Amino acid sequence: MPRFSVIVPAYQVQAYLHECLESVLSQSYPDLELIAVDDCSPDACGEIIDEFAARDPRVRPLHLSENTGLGRARNAGIAEATGDYLLFLDSDDTLTPDTLLAIADRLKETGEPDVLVYDFAQTYWTGETVRNRFAAQLAEGGPAPFRLQDRPGLLRVLMVAWNKAYRRDFVTREHLAFPPGYYEDTPWTYPVLMAAGSIATLDRVCVHYRQRRGSILSTTSRRHFDVFDQYDRVFAFLDQRPELAHWRPVLYRRMVDHLSTVFIRPGRLPRNARAAFLRRARAHCRRHRVPGARVPLRSRLRHALVEGGLHRTYRVVRRATALAGWTRRFAARSARAVRAAALQAHYRVQLRLPLRADRAVFAAYWNRGYGCNPAALEAAVRAHAPHVRTAWIARPEHQDTIPAGTERLTPGTAAYWTALARSRYLVNNVNFDRRLVKRPGQVFVQTQHGTPLKHMGLDLQERPAAARDTDFAELLRGVDKWDYVLSANRHTTLTWERVYPGGYETLEYGYPRNDVFQRATDQDVARARAALGLAPDTVAVLYAPTHRDYRRTQRPALDLDRVLRRLGPRFVVLARAHYWQDGPLGTDPRVLDVSGHPNVEELCLASDALLTDYSSIMFDYAGLDRPIVLHTGDWEAYEAARGTYFDVRTCPPGAVAHSEDELIDVFATGRWCDARSERLRAAFRARFCPYDDGRAAERVVRRVVLGEPESALPPVVPLAERRPAPPAAHPERSPLTTVPQPAGRLSVTDRR
Repeated sequence: MPRFSVIVPAYQVQAYLHECLESVLSQSYPDLELIAVDDCSPDACGEIIDEFAARDPRVRPLHLSENTGLGRARNAGIAEATGDYLLFLDSDDTLTPDTLLAIADRLKETGEPDVLVYDFAQTYWTGETVRNRFAAQLAEGGPAPFRLQDRPGLLRVLMVAWNKAYRRDFVTREHLAFPPGYYEDTPWTYPVLMAAGSIATLDRVCVHYRQRRGSILSTTSRRHFDVFDQYDRVFAFLDQRPELAHWRPVLYRRMVDHLSTVFIRPGRLPRNARAAFLRRARAHCRRHRVPGARVPLRSRLRHALVEGGLHRTYRVVRRATALAGWTRRFAARSARAVRAAALQAHYRVQLRLPLRADRAVFAAYWNRGYGCNPAALEAAVRAHAPHVRTAWIARPEHQDTIPAGTERLTPGTAAYWTALARSRYLVNNVNFDRRLVKRPGQVFVQTQHGTPLKHMGLDLQERPAAARDTDFAELLRGVDKWDYVLSANRHTTLTWERVYPGGYETLEYGYPRNDVFQRATDQDVARARAALGLAPDTVAVLYAPTHRDYRRTQRPALDLDRVLRRLGPRFVVLARAHYWQDGPLGTDPRVLDVSGHPNVEELCLASDALLTDYSSIMFDYAGLDRPIVLHTGDWEAYEAARGTYFDVRTCPPGAVAHSEDELIDVFATGRWCDARSERLRAAFRARFCPYDDGRAAERVVRRVVLGEPESALPPVVPLAERRPAPPAAHPERSPLTTVPQPAGRLSVTDRR
């Protein structure tokens, strides 16, 4: 008897069926049977199912002699199922990797409930993935399992069959079955949730719900009238179960909402059937109305129109609502245009006023907040040039990161344009607004934000996947505004001056953001770890992958949950996704999502090792002199799409893993911090961190703001004399250099 019976009905989906079935059979939890039901499909679905059955004995093909529809095809699959739990999957959707393992674990944790509800995400042809907007209802906190009355919010989650696992004994005991017709999920899902003696949730995206043309809900047909029969079945179920009568008001409201949705969604009802649909809705509402049922204020008008069957009135109201919406949008656009014109006029006036020699304005990462090299320079200006008043540009949601004593500027305001027009010093790690007019006497310090491994600037002209819509002429116009460019090493200097050609001066002083690594103490490290909730004996690995230009969606390259399961309980991953990362990095509680943390330098201090791929963070982290591990499983694809200035695998800062299994082995055997890794790191550090001695920001301020000559700047501290902040779980102090390996052969979940 398998653990899971996955039932997949198929009808005219030959283009998607391969991917669907493969997503089930490739699961890391193999204890399953796949019941693929060919609903007498006129295309090649039946042949595809037979091909899969021939190569994998877990596939049980079922060919129906006539087309019965989705509901009855599922019933045929239920009749053949032998698994402990039933799962349904539409044949154009897919299971996400490790879904069955996560479901099995959650079922065990919650005592084998009747129903487990899990999450899904809508996927589009563009590659965009959008998670269910009611995902908060699936939170795993609190008692589990529970009854529906304990968590009625579950009814807000999409009422479909394929986002749940059902204990087969429960389905059999309750005589649950799918009806014929459209909207067959409605009289299945409501009775399931109401009748279940125990329910649990899994806060994880387990199904990718494909949004495509040609699906049932996008077809125009009178068959959408089936929704009335389906709700008749739901209320008939309640009539047979008097103990569930308290759910009638809730179901009535849900029914009216559903009928309204079917009516207003374009492309569902034929134009000549819309009036008849509302007349039928009026009769339906009279039949099932619950006296005194409360309706939310925002829904009362819509409910009244459906209950009254007021077709023409509904149409007039919709047109009036659409007109009001258009009027509001037009007024808002007009107001924005007037405001923008007024601000630009204000900016032009400010450009004619004298520069303020004692003002400096800073920004970083497209106004995301206080951080990186500009933040280190802003602090250094306050320390070494206190006569200069500093201001920081950040969007409102990031202004809490700006320290007290620094003026806060919101992009697009009059104060913002005044600061850009009249401040003598402009500091950024990207470019300011392209409308910035660089005045004579203004000094623009371009700090950059990393040592380049991947191709940058003009080198992207031959890399269309990475360049995308880059305007290279505009890029060079921005470069023309730079007066100084910061560099951390000779490699960076040579690269910047070639890919960003201009008349600026390069300051090869080191990166100011790395000063903190040389200045931080044991107490600073302990404070950073405590803020993240890291125990003293925990080995914290900072995982910071970079962007993949060759992918439409940015999904994690590593299964961090699996990695942590193999490494044991004393390892924790601080997962910092790139700006454009899609989806969660892991679901294990030991995967701490620190993507929103405002200060990556604090994360570096709190960690004991860095795990990355091709991110420039490796060059900064090398200055900490802590272990670095590279995961380069897709090097060839990355090199082909983005291009790199050298093969980091030949001169790495530490151990290199080419696959996930090899990465686990690197940590499990202690190679991540052995003598060879130390030698590699030392050579890498000497090459790329020659000036990162803790005084880079001071050198920049003294040179640019105070005007001191090169000969008067603080000398660079030799590498041998530097004392970077030590990690909390230093190899010499920790027994965690190796991890015991499992005896005997690998378990099912580890054989991948």
